[in-house]
Amino acid sequence: MAGDVDAIFERLKRLAAEAGLPDVEESTSDGNPALKVGGKSFVAVKNAETIVISISLDDKDHLLEMAPDVYFQTDHYVGWPHLPVRAAVIGDEELRLRLIGAWLFRAPKKLAAGFRDQARS
Repeated sequence: MAGDVDAIFERLKRLAAEAGLPDVEESTSDGNPALKVGGKSFVAVKNAETIVISISLDDKDHLLEMAPDVYFQTDHYVGWPHLPVRAAVIGDEELRLRLIGAWLFRAPKKLAAGFRDQARS
């Protein structure tokens, strides 16, 4: 099981690097492997099946409606800007997009603006 968590974390690190997300720090969140920006976790590996991303509540509701096979919610996450994701179901392209969104949601405003400007050019 620890191997699965490690493999998922390696996948997250690879996708964050491919997305060109700056200032990503490897860390932990509630004892779980996590990626942070500006000291704030934007994605964590909860267990061998679940990734938890940071997300606005509006976007969270949209994804839950759009793809309930990929995104789900437990009582613990209701009303909080975090969304559990089934790691085995989500593809790399969609996960990369979710990582970018989570990073932008948690990154300091100036850093996020610089990333957006660079992405446009």
